[in-house]
Amino acid sequence: MFAAIREQIDTIFREDPAATSILEIILCYPGFHAILFHRLAHRLYKAEVPILPRFLSQISRFLTGIEIHPGATIGRRFFIDHGMGVVIGETAEIGDDVLLYQGVTLGGTGNEHGKRHPTLGNNVVVGTGAKVLGSIRIGNNVKIGAGSVVVRPVPDNSTVVGIPGRVVRSRAKEGVLDHGMLPDPEAQEMLELQQRVDKLEAALEAALRQLTPKD
Repeated sequence: MFAAIREQIDTIFREDPAATSILEIILCYPGFHAILFHRLAHRLYKAEVPILPRFLSQISRFLTGIEIHPGATIGRRFFIDHGMGVVIGETAEIGDDVLLYQGVTLGGTGNEHGKRHPTLGNNVVVGTGAKVLGSIRIGNNVKIGAGSVVVRPVPDNSTVVGIPGRVVRSRAKEGVLDHGMLPDPEAQEMLELQQRVDKLEAALEAALRQLTPKD
């Protein structure tokens, strides 16, 4: 248990340049508190202890603003940055070295039973306010831009942005998600459409000039 707590503290130091001391992390990081609560609640859930795991998760939600169902499976070195509004569903599975920002939802798409929440691979970064919905797999080394809504599987080493989320880049740089440098697929489509219209107008003008009788 102490080794897991130490690893979690080291993860926060690695991911958050604002972290200045162990005491600050222990007292002031809701993501740290939420993960510790979840580790305990998940063990009780796996042991089929009634009510108590959900009760612990609700206490954690009240104290941290982060809701993690005790049934969710979370790997090592998981970090929630700030965390307010994060929701992780019962059948969600999260790999190692995953980073979530505030407002992220790993949710379902309806009232279906069984596996209904996403599976995230290793080294995944999910930006602020992004929603990953349904029983889909997000591959290893995937970066999801802020505000994206992802409802389809994403291959390894990809960057996803938009509503609905679309792959805009493959071979994503490991551990880096520069929100200010993400491409805008809708703006790119509009630019390509405008370029096609310009070419068509130029071709039409040239054809009209050829058809116009010369004096």
